[in-house]
Amino acid sequence: MDGSSLRSFCLSLPGAFEDFPFGPDASVFKVRAGASAARMFALSDLGAEPLSVSLKCEPALAQQLRAAHPEITGAYHMNKTHWNGVRLDGKLPDGMVRDLIEDSYDLVVAGLPRQDREALGWQRLAEEGR
Repeated sequence: MDGSSLRSFCLSLPGAFEDFPFGPDASVFKVRAGASAARMFALSDLGAEPLSVSLKCEPALAQQLRAAHPEITGAYHMNKTHWNGVRLDGKLPDGMVRDLIEDSYDLVVAGLPRQDREALGWQRLAEEGR
């Protein structure tokens, strides 16, 4: 996955937008719905070599992913318990990267007020009976 694909995929998620609170090189992808504050679900320098992205993750899963994939580590300058750094050098399948981004997005949206989650049309897969 390259920087353009990463940006496109993040922005394809409902309520997602790109912001630059840390300067012009740090793309911060956030989700907002209703009156609640926007919340970050991904952070990347899209021009960096190698490309990487910081993504929110459930702590137990974060440990498992780090143990299984050397491309996944604790995210630089982030809470290492809740954020993974994912190196996008082509060794992880794009489908897995998209799943990690969706998981990060879902974790952030799950923390939004109910009315905001509903405005996004968001439901966890478990709630849909899958």
